[in-house]
Amino acid sequence: MDVQRLRVLRELADRGSVTAVAAALSFTPSAISQQLRALADEVGMALTEPAGRGLRLTDAGRVLAAEAEGVLAALARADAAVEGLRTTPRGLVRMAMFPSGARMMLAGVLARLDERPEVDVSCRDVDMSPADVLALTADFDVVVTHRDEHGPAPGHGRLVVPLLREPLDVVLPPGHRLARRRKVRLDELAGESWISVEVGWPVDDVLRSLAVRTGATPRVVQRINDFSVTETLVAAGRGIALLPRYSTDDRGGRRLVRRPLAGVRAARLVEAVLRPSAAARPAVRAVLDALSAEAAAVSGSRAAPASGPARAVEGAAP
Repeated sequence: MDVQRLRVLRELADRGSVTAVAAALSFTPSAISQQLRALADEVGMALTEPAGRGLRLTDAGRVLAAEAEGVLAALARADAAVEGLRTTPRGLVRMAMFPSGARMMLAGVLARLDERPEVDVSCRDVDMSPADVLALTADFDVVVTHRDEHGPAPGHGRLVVPLLREPLDVVLPPGHRLARRRKVRLDELAGESWISVEVGWPVDDVLRSLAVRTGATPRVVQRINDFSVTETLVAAGRGIALLPRYSTDDRGGRRLVRRPLAGVRAARLVEAVLRPSAAARPAVRAVLDALSAEAAAVSGSRAAPASGPARAVEGAAP
């Protein structure tokens, strides 16, 4: 089977439409359709079928697309074997990071990669939900994402590298009635105004799952995806929030008070997700090493709330 046609099928499985595949591979939609028909003729089975005004994969198409990733990964390993003959990893690595993750780790990752001058990193901050990750791995070599620790891990043949577990703390204005507590129970906050993120995003998933387990339904008055805006609103007394521990700017408790939730575990998992074929590149592995090292440094140095008692480290990189 033609490798380029397998690549087209794999891209259709990830991107969902002939138009998106054509744009990604710099072909016309008609050329992509011809490639798909030629591949179907090669295997002697229908690989796509009409779906509205577009196409979707048949069962045979989905099976072959999954196997295509293995073929492309093997080719990437062959390329990497040649690349490995060089003394250092080299080349461009495209990385996407969710904004608060970039705020927490990007500067440190780039500093670590200064020791790898042959590796160029192009990073873009992307406000991503878990549902967006699969498509993003089609455009980026490494996608640094986050999810509720009780939510499903990314699948579809992707490689998932755990980076850290980031606890979520209740964030209060300094003058709040509960600011002097060592820990706060969720039911004590039942009458508060909450600032959360859009429904379906990891922190809101955690807040809603806590509500189910405790029976205390939070009253959400604002939905803001930019945590720096949420911090400003909490500091101004416009509500309280559930925010990640390591990436929240509380300024030593002068601006915000962070308190752990009593009796429950609330956290988000930060992970790097990528295609196996991308992981075969030495330059990509160098970036993953830098991410893991920086995650370990972040979770080790910021394990306890700055405005509370010392606590054991709760996040760790592999």
